[in-house]
Amino acid sequence: MLKLDHLTLAAPGFRLTANLTLPQGARTAIIGPSGAGKSTLLNAIAGFTAPQSGRILWQGQDITATEPGQRPVTILFQDQNLFPHLTLERNLALGLAPDGRLTPDIRARVEQALHRTGLHGLGPRKPAELSGGQQGRAALARALLRARPLLLLDEPFAALGPALKQDMLALVAEVAEETGATVLMVTHDPQDAKRFAGSTILVADGTAHPPHDTASLFAHPPKALADYLGQGGS
Repeated sequence: MLKLDHLTLAAPGFRLTANLTLPQGARTAIIGPSGAGKSTLLNAIAGFTAPQSGRILWQGQDITATEPGQRPVTILFQDQNLFPHLTLERNLALGLAPDGRLTPDIRARVEQALHRTGLHGLGPRKPAELSGGQQGRAALARALLRARPLLLLDEPFAALGPALKQDMLALVAEVAEETGATVLMVTHDPQDAKRFAGSTILVADGTAHPPHDTASLFAHPPKALADYLGQGGS
């Protein structure tokens, strides 16, 4: 269970509060206007942004002051976090060893992850030799290797076309199902939320609101969401 306990994130001209709980294994979308704090919220959970006050708890343990590398978190950004000078297999090996060593055991696990994500045979290639969809699959393969119980997605597939993005979301769902991960996904696309997430967090007006059933939220959007979607007041 992930709990944001009276969390406050603040910077000059910016303030966001969150007081909410997500059950283990939840698939949750985060949606709201640009600049509302969606990415900031993920960065706080990952440990890259320190809260002004409040706590972040995972399975009852306070991780608010835990270093990012020690948190039970994998985060995927829009740029996929792939090192351009390393081969794909060495990029994936970083999910298992900080120095990216390819021991026989690690190589076997990397090859299994590549096969699982449809990248079999592409291990020797560098990221620039891969398509956008292949880079997205590589980032997911590394997440699969890390097997952390919290998977945070900061619009990693935003630049992909609709069909490919749908394929990637389906793959994320499969990975989450296999690993039992709790997934939080920032998106600007209501259709992504409807397809992928059972619950949705609306971030608007300085608040990350508690998760709400996705279908119900979009069927009867509060004013802040209706305004964001261009539907007027409700």
